Amino acid sequence: MNLGMKLLLPLAVLATIPVFADDGAASIAAGGLVVMGKEPRIVMAREVLQISMHKVIVDYDFRNDSDQEITTEVAFPIPEYGLPDIDQQWGGFDDFRLWVNGAPARSQVEARAFLNNKEYTRLLNRMHVDVATLGHQSSDKTGKFMAPDIERLTAAEHKQLEDAGLVAYNETVYVAFTPEWHVRKKYYLKQIFPAHKIVHVRHEYTPAIGFEDNLEAGLRTIDPDPEAAKSLREFCIDDRLSKTLKQIADGPGSIDAPDYYVDFILTTANTWKTPIEDFTLIVDRPHGYSDFPNQVSFCWNGPIKKIDANHFSAHAVNLVPKKELHIGFFTVYDHSLDVPNISH
Repeated sequence: MNLGMKLLLPLAVLATIPVFADDGAASIAAGGLVVMGKEPRIVMAREVLQISMHKVIVDYDFRNDSDQEITTEVAFPIPEYGLPDIDQQWGGFDDFRLWVNGAPARSQVEARAFLNNKEYTRLLNRMHVDVATLGHQSSDKTGKFMAPDIERLTAAEHKQLEDAGLVAYNETVYVAFTPEWHVRKKYYLKQIFPAHKIVHVRHEYTPAIGFEDNLEAGLRTIDPDPEAAKSLREFCIDDRLSKTLKQIADGPGSIDAPDYYVDFILTTANTWKTPIEDFTLIVDRPHGYSDFPNQVSFCWNGPIKKIDANHFSAHAVNLVPKKELHIGFFTVYDHSLDVPNISH
């Protein structure tokens, strides 16, 4: 791969991996803090990005290189999402937390509803339908879909939302109104950057991980799966991991290696004055209860350093991000053994 070094690390089995019923689920890629528009006077002097299956933590040192104090809006934008996303695994990074200079900072939240690029936030707010949670949607153990904010509306309000395309009713699938709008959400605050001073900012959230089953099928000796092979190349796997996955693909059906992955939008840093003067990526090695061999692999243009038994780092100076991070966690799992389901 022309993206540079390939990282392959032996891992303990992941005791907290979500198991999906279908063939996969997409990771919801988030990134770092952005400034609205572009701020060429404030540089990211340092960024330390720590990624695991369970938490993304980012520490920044921002420096105002101008002679004047700058007050600007700093935001954490959530990738646009709709019912298929939120129904699978997440609620729009609801556990996002922020600190400024070591003290907890209270950010504001903005959630806006769109359908076909037309905004319907005011209409839904007027009906007291929560935009961010798609009407507080959920499903029960039988799979019945529920969105109580929508269900309690009057017949006239249901018709108004149906006519606008904001909800759909399909009693052949579930006796419920399902939300059809997409959410554009962000956390934000006004932040003061004193002239020629460092402002330390930290934020963290639980990532919305992705899942792809049977990627090793891309390496089968007979009839390899071209789509699986393409997905494997996106992780820059090395020869050792490739050999392991090939053995699984050609072996008994009781063993597979599902891949779970975390995406991070690194190029959000380019809304600040570039480059990032000092950048460090730390990947956590997950812990588990068993000795199944697990591995992690991702693309990085440079060397990888082992900090300790469970942490590995990549470092760069004067970095101008051109690509996003795509980190894969491969779990070799033997279904013939009496091991409990691995869940998040």
